[in-house]
Amino acid sequence: MSRTWLVTGCLFAFLSVAMGAFATHALRERLDTYALSVFQTGATYLMYHALALIALGLANQNSRLTFRAGYCFIFGSAIFSGSLFAIALSGNKSFGMITPVGGTFFLLGWIFFSLAAFRFKGNS
Repeated sequence: MSRTWLVTGCLFAFLSVAMGAFATHALRERLDTYALSVFQTGATYLMYHALALIALGLANQNSRLTFRAGYCFIFGSAIFSGSLFAIALSGNKSFGMITPVGGTFFLLGWIFFSLAAFRFKGNS
């Protein structure tokens, strides 16, 4: 699974940079300050969790805990960042009802990752 986390993390990092640039260059004149802020928050959290996935891949632990952490980061990114992008682009704030679900996946991912790190019996 390490390769999966690395590749997915790199793809999410790419998307985060692309979305941030899109917001800065293409959306600045079309969206108000609030919508741009919401969009940038989605891009920022996407990058944080791209880096988390890369860290998971580099940890090279194939355990149930890292498996769960990775999928929580992926689902969290899709739901949290995706809903914020949808809010910013559509103006429909009802997408915000699912944003906390993505945040919950993020929190679970960090719990699983920390438990995996705690249980790791490497070269220490």
